[in-house]
Amino acid sequence: MKTFRAFGPTMGRGKLSSRFINIINSQVEKTSLSKKNDYSSKLASQIKNEIKLSNSFVKKELSKELIRNIKNYLKESKIDKIKEIKIINLWVVKQLRNEYNPIHYHDGQLSGVGYLKIPKNMNQNKMIKNKKIKTNGTIDFINGQRSFLSKSIYNLNPKVGDLVLFPNYLMHTAYPFNIDDERRSFSFNVKILFKK
Repeated sequence: MKTFRAFGPTMGRGKLSSRFINIINSQVEKTSLSKKNDYSSKLASQIKNEIKLSNSFVKKELSKELIRNIKNYLKESKIDKIKEIKIINLWVVKQLRNEYNPIHYHDGQLSGVGYLKIPKNMNQNKMIKNKKIKTNGTIDFINGQRSFLSKSIYNLNPKVGDLVLFPNYLMHTAYPFNIDDERRSFSFNVKILFKK
């Protein structure tokens, strides 16, 4: 886990293990979308298929790797005296053609996004040729305003296995793409308890 400051808040970027990616993708393939696990109504997105994974599955199969990354992120950020790290919720986003996530922020104290499946040629913009910045399917993190020597937007073109950690208040948006395939990611929120 490497930390960096694209602008104000410290962000972390790491890699997920192939084991982790396989476990979560396998669970998503086995899970049919039902009222019980449909998370799309609770989110800001314009995405139809968002699946909340059960707390028991997250705790048993995913939390160890996520918490290890969170601890490294906090250590690199010089945050100590941590008593407990609680994953509040975790959901999978199955983003399809023309779906998007508007600018929003999360609950908790920390949030994260991990990438499980990326369409080939997702960034290709069929409508506008020779664009320098290809935002199709990318994610923007937004903080403050643009000024001299200060960017306000950090654009990330995700790859399978990328894990990004950030403070919950950091605004972000996921852009649509225009090819027939799925971009699969997961997001989660974390609460941190500190020692007194």
